[in-house]
Amino acid sequence: MKTVTEHLREDLLQKAGVVKVNATMPSLDELRQTEWSPLFETLMRNRLIMGAFRYERFGPGKSNYPTATEAIRRILNYIETGNTESLVDAANMLLIEFEFGRHPNKHFAGIDDGEHCLKIA
Repeated sequence: MKTVTEHLREDLLQKAGVVKVNATMPSLDELRQTEWSPLFETLMRNRLIMGAFRYERFGPGKSNYPTATEAIRRILNYIETGNTESLVDAANMLLIEFEFGRHPNKHFAGIDDGEHCLKIA
C-alpha cells in the first residue's frame, strides 16, 4: 500500500507530465472529495459555535479544559451507547487539544507507515 507521501509525489509528477495516471487509484482531487464527511464537519462546527456561546470562543483559553481525557470519556460513551454525538464531541475535544493542548511534550511527528487500524472481516 502506498503512503500518503507517495500518492502526493505521484500526483505532482503526473501534473508535471512526468508519469502516467495509475488506473487503479483515483486521482488525488477525487480522493480529496471522497475521503471526508461533510455532515460530521458540519456537526462539529455547530457544536463549536454553541460552545462559543456557552463557554468561550475558540482560542488559547480553551487549554483550560482537560480535552484529551474528555475525548476519551466521550469515545467510551459512544462504545457504550452508540450515540454518534459522542464522536462529534470527542473530535472537537481532540481538535482543541491539537491546537491548544498543554502536554509538556506536545509535537507532531508524521509516521507514514506506523500503526494502522486492523480491518474487521
